[in-house]
Amino acid sequence: MLELKQWFMSINQEWLWVIEVFIIVLVTVFANFFAKRLIRKALRGLHRTSTNWDNILLEAMSRPLTWVVWLVGLSFASHLIYEETESPIFVATNLLRDIGIFVCVTWFVLAFIRGAERELSGKSGQIDKHTAEALSKLVRLTVIITAGLVILQELGFSIAGILAMGGIGGIAVGFASKDLLANFFGGLIIYLDRPFSIGDWIRSPDRGIEGTVEEIGWRITKIRNFESRPIYVPNSVFTNIIVENPSRMENRRISETIGLRYSDLESMDKIVTGVKSMLVAHDEIDSDRTLIINFNEFSNSSVDFIVYTFTKTTEWVKYHQIKQEVMLKIADIIEAHGAEIAFPTSTLHIANPLQLEKC
Repeated sequence: MLELKQWFMSINQEWLWVIEVFIIVLVTVFANFFAKRLIRKALRGLHRTSTNWDNILLEAMSRPLTWVVWLVGLSFASHLIYEETESPIFVATNLLRDIGIFVCVTWFVLAFIRGAERELSGKSGQIDKHTAEALSKLVRLTVIITAGLVILQELGFSIAGILAMGGIGGIAVGFASKDLLANFFGGLIIYLDRPFSIGDWIRSPDRGIEGTVEEIGWRITKIRNFESRPIYVPNSVFTNIIVENPSRMENRRISETIGLRYSDLESMDKIVTGVKSMLVAHDEIDSDRTLIINFNEFSNSSVDFIVYTFTKTTEWVKYHQIKQEVMLKIADIIEAHGAEIAFPTSTLHIANPLQLEKC
């Protein structure tokens, strides 16, 4: 009986570490389960708050946190197994745990950056969508490169040597892909300065480029001209040319010179006054902008007055409808005062006209 008891105790001592490993894994499972439930409950509560930043933070944290729980738990279990078995497969347990935790932290940062991008370019509209996307890509790339260098350092590689090789390689790549890099930074400048956005009508008097912007890429910008043909412009071009953006103008201008007959000069003042009163009362004319209706010039075949005003709309089709209405009303005002719009004429004066004798 005594021998059986001693044998049983020796078995318990021998397999005690197995029980400890089992308990650690079990605790890890429960910790992971409760961590998930706690995060879900917290997210339901945070949806009722006035800000979305707490939701973004917790959502970014949710999946990496569960992996951290598993990494910590399994690292303890692996360390215990190594102490008992001294198996070489568990030698790098601590290193793998540290790298895994760092990867989870990087995962969390990248997820938070994506959430911040959606928030800043969403309904709040704090930043233009394409600018937010460009900044997000740059920051994520920086985080990934930094994380890669740190992991290489943890694995025993020399960061100084890698950076030196990267510098030499960067010079070679820079010379080989100069145009590609110029287009990349040109696209970055477009995203940051925002001289135009997708859907804008732009034109460049320098290059004869005109159309609607359909796509802004990292290398080229796609523009659809008014003949419905696509134009692909390298982004570096926009750093060296003048770009007009008519889509962002506040008004459209009506600028016309209208001529009357010389015989209608006495009606000029009344006509100019009538046209000005009509434009001031017009619902689609912006009376806060410059308004000039004045007798302007004695021309060869007419006496001219100018009409210089601005419409409230910037829409191209509506602008022409308003302009047509204004021009027809001006014609009615001229006709109402017994005058006529002049057209080029010539008068022949004979100094000594011939006299015909009567028979």
